[in-house]
Amino acid sequence: MRIESAGGPGCTPKSLSHGRAISLLTARDDYNAAMQRREFLHYTAAIAVMARAPRSLAAAPAPKIAFTFDDPTTKDGANLASQEINGRILAALTNHKIKAALFVCGMRIDTDAGHQLVSDWNSQGHLIGNHSYSHLNFDEVTLPQFEADFTKNEPLIRSYRHFQPLFRYPYFKEGNTVQKRDGMRSFLHDHGYRHGRATIDASDWAISARLQKRVTENPKADLAGYRDFYLQHIWERAQYYQSLAERILKQPVRHTVLLHHNPLNALFLGDLIDLFVAKGWMPVNAEYAYEDPLYDRQPNTVPAGESLIWALAKESGKFAAELRYPGEDDTYENPKMDALKL
Repeated sequence: MRIESAGGPGCTPKSLSHGRAISLLTARDDYNAAMQRREFLHYTAAIAVMARAPRSLAAAPAPKIAFTFDDPTTKDGANLASQEINGRILAALTNHKIKAALFVCGMRIDTDAGHQLVSDWNSQGHLIGNHSYSHLNFDEVTLPQFEADFTKNEPLIRSYRHFQPLFRYPYFKEGNTVQKRDGMRSFLHDHGYRHGRATIDASDWAISARLQKRVTENPKADLAGYRDFYLQHIWERAQYYQSLAERILKQPVRHTVLLHHNPLNALFLGDLIDLFVAKGWMPVNAEYAYEDPLYDRQPNTVPAGESLIWALAKESGKFAAELRYPGEDDTYENPKMDALKL
């Protein structure tokens, strides 16, 4: 605080009477003390507000996500040979230093070329899981038929070093009666299996089918629109399931996203992984994700299935307005792609 006398700016306290100078100095000290008290009160008030703030306002840990793939196949698609489709997907995972999980449906790889495809994944350290032999919809067959089809697939995958006893139900259908649901759960337990569920379901297969159709019609077609739609779709579904998980579990989740071994992912998987990283998510290895005890949960729902997060939300009875059935399907995405002329 600058002190000026009535005599003008040239005067200093020394030019004042002793009593007047003391009075002005005392006023200055009182002002400084008041300012210090005000700053202290502001500081302590801010600390108190921070202490009362919800923990959600603090820096949350980065969501974790592992990548899993269904239905490896030796079919060509979208002007890509099957070997190139497989090589591109593996290269994207290698470039991002990620170990994924491959859920093998036997009828699609029961050839020399198919065995080589699975061997390529195994040699690069990716998990190999069971996805049945014939890709039956459990809701449409009996329990004995479904068990037999599971068993038929085992010889094709069990000998691989990175085989893991994880079973993923085709179409995410885990039984439309309590008897079938619980019967297959007991069967898997007796065979030493865990459920190879995914927390984030999506319809990349529907986008890939449309992309392949376009390339068949026009081999030189611009595919940027399919890329953009794919990235937006997977990200939007991840946000949806992450939101449900936060409200149901109130703890971090090691997410697993369901994708497919197809031309769409051969072309754009690297872009998808980059997107999740740019959005603050942390890619993790599938083996690490499946170590989360969350994957041992057995939601009490009938019909059983869908995303694990969807099923837990259904079981809670609190999110009926947010849960469509089935959780994901091309019927939801086709109108959007129609509108975009994809």
